Amino acid sequence: MAKSDTVFGGSIPALYDRYLGPLIFAPYAADLARRLKDMSEGTVLETAAGTGIVTRELARTLPESVGITATDLNQPMVDFAAARSDAGRISWRQADALKLPFADATFDVVVCQFGAMFFPDKRAGYGEALRVLKPGGRFIFNVWDRIEDNEFTAVVTDAVAAMFPDDPPNFLARTPHGYHDTAAIRGDLESTGFRHIAIETIAHQSRAASHRDPALAFCQGTPLRNEIEARDAGRLSEATDVAASALAARFGTGPIEGKIQAHVITAVGA
Repeated sequence: MAKSDTVFGGSIPALYDRYLGPLIFAPYAADLARRLKDMSEGTVLETAAGTGIVTRELARTLPESVGITATDLNQPMVDFAAARSDAGRISWRQADALKLPFADATFDVVVCQFGAMFFPDKRAGYGEALRVLKPGGRFIFNVWDRIEDNEFTAVVTDAVAAMFPDDPPNFLARTPHGYHDTAAIRGDLESTGFRHIAIETIAHQSRAASHRDPALAFCQGTPLRNEIEARDAGRLSEATDVAASALAARFGTGPIEGKIQAHVITAVGA
């Protein structure tokens, strides 16, 4: 993983929330929240909360008697998420998922939407989730499946890579879509001490108002932007246009649809 893979600063949080939120994150956020509908009380910790897409869904779905603490490694993401939410019940905090600033056995549930792929040490991240969970607590998270099963992402990656043939940016394939082996995920969880592990593969249709929306989302609202600018700071707009053209060629220029696919994992602490 490159250092730039976890840098979500500048205008990235706003673009991430505006475009990627409805494009790929919303259906899986609703799915995670539904899995907790049996909670009538207790506490939930969200790690790698990003701009609060899942956090807001949890606040809408869970009763007031359930406390919600949301964390992210990047302070700009925490700041943006806190400003976007009007739910006073949410406690926002900057925190590294691999070094959580909470006591042992504090939470009933730990939730993480599309964050585990960014953990430099997956087992360390899982170990921290287990540590802060109460005995028998649940760890519920999701990760993207192969990039080939996520059509908009694959098209954008190929289009931008062709602009830099000697050093193609591969953030999207390397990190968001780089941890999709379910056997490896299960093994990492089991070695950490989790049990009763269930893994579901769930596909949705991603919908965008135009072919430019996914291009803006991925080229300017993710760390792919950092990779493009590192190669040539003056070509970000060109890369966005190239990605948009590739999307138009594949899906058309009006409202477009493409497949997205992810694994949803539930594990129980010892």
